[in-house]
Amino acid sequence: MEVITIGNNKGGVGKTMQCYQLACYLANKGHKVLVIDLDSQANLSSSFGIQIQRTLVPEWLIGDVGVEDVIVKPEMTGKLYKNIKIIPASRHLANLSKLLILSEGEIRKEAGRKERLLKKRLQDAKLEFDYVVIDTPPMLGDELIMALVASNRVLIPTQAQDYSIDGLEELMDTFEIIKETENPELEFSIIPSMVNPRRKIERVRMEELSQSFQTTPMIRNLVQMQESISTRRPVCIMGAKSAGRIDYDILWKSLNL
Repeated sequence: MEVITIGNNKGGVGKTMQCYQLACYLANKGHKVLVIDLDSQANLSSSFGIQIQRTLVPEWLIGDVGVEDVIVKPEMTGKLYKNIKIIPASRHLANLSKLLILSEGEIRKEAGRKERLLKKRLQDAKLEFDYVVIDTPPMLGDELIMALVASNRVLIPTQAQDYSIDGLEELMDTFEIIKETENPELEFSIIPSMVNPRRKIERVRMEELSQSFQTTPMIRNLVQMQESISTRRPVCIMGAKSAGRIDYDILWKSLNL
């Protein structure tokens, strides 16, 4: 089972879009996929037609409920959605940090450190999935740290703009700490996202980005990407000549997915 986190400590970079497209792409290929939404905004959950009043993710992480109490099916029909199950988010997830503090003693006995909780839950559940795809909130909080510890790789969408590139430094420092202390096998790829290649400044920033980091082929800022989310029609089932599908097919091939 491969665990893939899509993360960035900055919002508005196409993170939830990448999660949705990746999960649907893998499911469309016949893989069994578990999607975990760790962002209290719950946008990824909504993309799969799921809206719940109160998620039990915090209680699952600290061990008060089992995984069967948090997993649900998408609210859409179609062949690929039969291969997807979801652990959805809600506003209640914002209370996670407080709950972790209150449960500090029990966590230390069971997992040693709170950063290891998600990894332990996924291992203990013995889930029959080929992939786990995790969406994280746009901050360096407990959710992102736990996801990094639990993952085989992290995909980092970023825009070809100064403030987005500058924000990568803090994230990469955190990544290196996790790799050295908790997860030496963790790999990462930076995905230039929502790019307008017609703009000279973005082409320049793309070049700077590729010189400083390991980057993938870009995903362009196309109208059909947002339409994909709103219509709940992933690009992997669009026509072969669709610009969005072409971009993502190139991206997934570069990542050996």
